[in-house]
Amino acid sequence: MSARDRGIVTGDMPPGPTNSIVDVAGVAVGHVTLADGDLQTGVTALLPHVGNLFRDKVPAACRVINGFGKSAGLVQVAELGSIESPVLLSNTFSVPACLDGGLDVLLGENADIATTTGSANVVAMECNDGYLSDMRRRAVTPAHVREAVGLARASAGAPFDRGAVGAGRGMSCYGLKGGIGTASRVACVWPGSGTNFTVGALLLTNFGRLFELVVDGRRVGREIVAMGGDAESGSDAARDAAASADDASGVGSPGAGSVIVALATDAPLDSRQLHRLCVRAASGLARTGATIGGGSGEIVLAFSTAYTLPHYPSAAVTDRPSLHEDALGPLFQAATEAVEEAVLDSLFSAGTVRGRDGHERRSILDFRLF
Repeated sequence: MSARDRGIVTGDMPPGPTNSIVDVAGVAVGHVTLADGDLQTGVTALLPHVGNLFRDKVPAACRVINGFGKSAGLVQVAELGSIESPVLLSNTFSVPACLDGGLDVLLGENADIATTTGSANVVAMECNDGYLSDMRRRAVTPAHVREAVGLARASAGAPFDRGAVGAGRGMSCYGLKGGIGTASRVACVWPGSGTNFTVGALLLTNFGRLFELVVDGRRVGREIVAMGGDAESGSDAARDAAASADDASGVGSPGAGSVIVALATDAPLDSRQLHRLCVRAASGLARTGATIGGGSGEIVLAFSTAYTLPHYPSAAVTDRPSLHEDALGPLFQAATEAVEEAVLDSLFSAGTVRGRDGHERRSILDFRLF
């Protein structure tokens, strides 16, 4: 059940029909989840479109808020301003498997790669799920990655699972169970014109300390901490969560986790404008209490589905639509609101998970605060 289902409505803009990133037409998401004892992990594939991404790339940009991360492929995204592969999310030690699986997909579809044309750039991003999952097993394989891509293609545009699924299975958010979260906003970019565009966000949340958590302006994290310290009124769940929230065994110091933010829009933005959109993700994270720790990795990737960039152009000069700079403001607000709600969605959609060495992350719903 989402935060919105519980009456928590953040921001002012309306969401799209599914309040998810697939409200941006053509975008698809697929998960493979591995949940077995000490193994609580998985992979999530995000597709800007379900066609051949190498031949029909999409404009893109990335932004590193704090760079304690091991993502791959972002250097070329920043340089060329495009994405040419599925966007793959998993745990830190599974980035190599994501690269192999992503290459399997691209090489299988494009016999010209590394023969009559250049190489291929796979985008893979990660968070550390070592508190709940034994990352040393490196259980995610290229076959899992190919499966996630196939599932995304088969369910293009359909609602998808969130919370403790796919790459989000073993992730922690504000000392509670986090994972995959999503939201969308519809923005009117020119008053009176009826010109609307959608911004969708998909997040992999694995950051924050319990006492920092803010839900629609309410200091919920502090409430849970207080419940855990109240021997008379505090629940067992509250006491357990408050006691374990600062235990970051296997992931560094408490609160030093990471978050991956993917933004999609159908607005015709070029790479420079998409980079400006990326910057606004920090505002949405901050609304939930994020302070961006020195040992955390906050990475933002944004892309537009308004047009594609052909690998084999028909002419040297191309003609592409472009949104005027004066119309960007509503999209910035939409990105901020979508990111904020996607963080909450990752919390409210996730059930309690127990994993490595008996470690446990409680669902925010266990505390009966909403």
